[in-house]
Amino acid sequence: MILKPNEENIIKAAGALIKGDIVAFPTETVYGLGGDATNPIAVSKIFEVKERPSFNPLIVHITNFEQFEKVAVVTDDRVKLLVNKFWPGPLTVVLPKRDVIPDIVTAGHETVAVRMPANEIARKLIDQSGKPIAAPSANAFGFLSPTKAEHVEKQLGGKIEIIIDGGNSSVGVESTIVEFRDEKSILLRPGGLAIDEIEKVVGPVEHKSQNTAKPKAPGMLLHHYAPKVKIHFINEADLSAVNKLRTAVLAFDNSRSYSEFHVNKILSETGELHEAAANLFKHLHTLENEDIDLILVEKVPETGLGIAIMDRLSKAANRYR
Repeated sequence: MILKPNEENIIKAAGALIKGDIVAFPTETVYGLGGDATNPIAVSKIFEVKERPSFNPLIVHITNFEQFEKVAVVTDDRVKLLVNKFWPGPLTVVLPKRDVIPDIVTAGHETVAVRMPANEIARKLIDQSGKPIAAPSANAFGFLSPTKAEHVEKQLGGKIEIIIDGGNSSVGVESTIVEFRDEKSILLRPGGLAIDEIEKVVGPVEHKSQNTAKPKAPGMLLHHYAPKVKIHFINEADLSAVNKLRTAVLAFDNSRSYSEFHVNKILSETGELHEAAANLFKHLHTLENEDIDLILVEKVPETGLGIAIMDRLSKAANRYR
């Protein structure tokens, strides 16, 4: 059930979380499927509904620094500098966990991923529940992330009772995840905060290999974020063998026309990466509902938010290789 984000419905959703149920709610990145992060039974419902493998950890969402200290061991000065600058916002940090966080949240790791969302509805919901909220994206595992309530309803509507409608997600891709280990800062997933902005605060950030059978954070698997229609990069496709009447194109900007194809969408008319990121999943949701057999996508420049966009597109394409 999609509910308006008024006070009555936020109280209702918070009550469900307190009872150990799960709810879908908006954040500035994508919509989350949340449960009480301190309740292993509630968290198990997230995995069940998403059909998410248990080896894939979740992010814990908080609204204040007191909660941060309760769920993670925060002693690194780099972390304090970073979160003071970028929280609330699309940044997740991975740190040693406190005992209050059960192993099911972290997939058995001794570290926990933590984020303070900027979306006011999410913050009100977490505050009202009085709990840190474990929440992956509110979609079926491996498929397109939701950036509006209707996307959640399309994939999970028959499995959850409460979806809080917060309109379109403003960032449109998941958070950037950085782990702090010893003296190292390690990028585990590119996302809605550009890595060069992070490096201005903490110095060089290493890039972690994406190949992992036991990921330390969400979004580290080799294939993910995929539409239900086959997707390939246009520069890697044999266009002479493509039935253009059964093919859609997702272009980066308006520098080239794809009018010969069945349908096409543009991430940003001017090639602006923030706009492209905000439109990425929204356009892919639209295209997978078209009567087509294939989506061809243009690559985007791998700078700033373009790194996160290409990460999502590459993992979507990997599903169909």
